[in-house]
Amino acid sequence: MQELLVDFEDNDELYRSYMPYQKSGGLFVQTNSRFEMGQALTLRITLPDALEEDVVTGKVVWITPQGAQNSNPPGIGVGFEAEDELLNDKIVKMLGTMLNSGKPTYTM
Repeated sequence: MQELLVDFEDNDELYRSYMPYQKSGGLFVQTNSRFEMGQALTLRITLPDALEEDVVTGKVVWITPQGAQNSNPPGIGVGFEAEDELLNDKIVKMLGTMLNSGKPTYTM
């Protein structure tokens, strides 16, 4: 299984990458590498101000190709597996009221 490293510097970047519409949560990962829908991946995620990384598994559920018309960066959205709900809960708590802001994200 392929592994990607994801490091979030601040909550704004985490907000833009978070995919709350996924049942168990998910994250958009900026990458120029090619992936297929449904491809299984492991993510090593460092959240803002975290001392340790979280490791989750998931599948590709979103692809933004290079040169997309909406000027979003190329990358993939990875939906978390059900057993990774603890990370999703942690992200929701970190983002708090930002989730209701309506600001654009990398996927919606």
